[in-house]
Amino acid sequence: MGYDLHITRKANWFDASPSIALEEWLEYVANDPEIQHDGFAETPAAGGDVLRVEQAGICVWKGYSRSENGESAAWLWWSEDNIVVKNPDQEIRRKMWLIAQSLEAKVQGEEGEYYDHDGEMIVMKAILAPEPSMPPDPKRPWWKFW
Repeated sequence: MGYDLHITRKANWFDASPSIALEEWLEYVANDPEIQHDGFAETPAAGGDVLRVEQAGICVWKGYSRSENGESAAWLWWSEDNIVVKNPDQEIRRKMWLIAQSLEAKVQGEEGEYYDHDGEMIVMKAILAPEPSMPPDPKRPWWKFW
C-alpha cells in the first residue's frame, strides 16, 4: 500500500477527462534530460527476489538525490491519463510540480488535495455562503431565505 500523487488536468484525478495522453507524456520525457523512459520498474522483494512491473510510460527520475547511492528510485508512470508517483517525498513533489507546469496540469493527492511549487500541500479554505449585505427582513418568513 501507499499514497499516490497524480499529475493531472482533471478537476479530480479520477474523472474521465481532460487527459494527459501517453504520447504527450513520452514527448515530455524525451525533452527532460533528467527523466528516462524505461518501460519497467524494479525493486528488491522479500527473500532476495526482484519485483518487476512492465508498462509503457514507466519512467525514472535520474536527478533524484536519493537514487545516486542506490537508496531509492523515483518512478513516475502514466496511468489512466495521469502521471502517478507512489509515496513521493518533498523533493519528488517539487519535481512533479515542475512537470505539471510543463503539461499545463496540477499535482493532486488521492484525497483531492493539491501541492505547490515547494512540494507542500495547499490548504484549501472552506467555501462558505456569502454574508448577506443587509440584515434579513424580519417580516419575511425564514424559509424564503433558502
